[in-house]
Amino acid sequence: MAGQKLENILNLALEATEEEREKSLELDVGYDPIDKEWDLIVKYSGNLDAARELPAKVVEMQNEFAIITIRESLIEALSELPQIEYIEKPKRLFFETANGRRVSCITSVQNARPFLFGEGVLVAVIDSGIDYRNIDFQTEDGKTRIRALWDQSIAGSPPEGYTIGTEYTQEQINEALTKDSRAERLEIVPSIDTSGHGTAVAGIAAGNGRGSEGRQQAGVASESGLLIVKLASPRQDGFPRTTELMQGIDYVIRKAQQLGMPAAINISFGNTYGAHEPYN
Repeated sequence: MAGQKLENILNLALEATEEEREKSLELDVGYDPIDKEWDLIVKYSGNLDAARELPAKVVEMQNEFAIITIRESLIEALSELPQIEYIEKPKRLFFETANGRRVSCITSVQNARPFLFGEGVLVAVIDSGIDYRNIDFQTEDGKTRIRALWDQSIAGSPPEGYTIGTEYTQEQINEALTKDSRAERLEIVPSIDTSGHGTAVAGIAAGNGRGSEGRQQAGVASESGLLIVKLASPRQDGFPRTTELMQGIDYVIRKAQQLGMPAAINISFGNTYGAHEPYN
């Protein structure tokens, strides 16, 4: 069976045998071999009363899309309804972390010599902070991988040479991690990533995957040290500015020099200022 309203891969799946579908990672997606039914994505116009009469289970969505569950033998009849504009089969979804690592050539440099996992390198994340309790940022013995954390939003003890925020050392973070209660931890290192953005970015860049089964969701530089800068405005209810960002970069470079380690800086903040005139 082939139909113009059916996507090519659905046509291919319908023409394949059940054995061929089972061997494929894609052809069998959406098919129930016991009931011989398909879950289908449908674009339609008008109403789907005629489809329900075939019979079929119909879940109507917005903008005239629907999910229709129907016996394979009735798909041709469904496609002949004038209300039906297009039919496609479901597609399998995957976590994109592994594929992102592959297309970024990370897998190839980690599965062969010199097996690069960031050892001896600092990954600096200048963002919204970090959840330092997350085990992806801890070693096997529960010690933090964060070498220093500068929270620009907490007044108190800024790094030497700067006038805003508070710097927390690796030793202070390790001490906080030994505490059982959140209140006790925050009394030592009160820095919180309220949005979670910085934590997510740090996980992609340098998480060691301890929080996932088999470390499947490890970041790129999973054996690196971390430098964290939580950007903030010195003015109440303000937003970080380029002045705070510049200081964050300067701090990271100085800290890396003090530690005698190379550093890679991730900045996931941005703006749209500057000229937008196209070049001729």
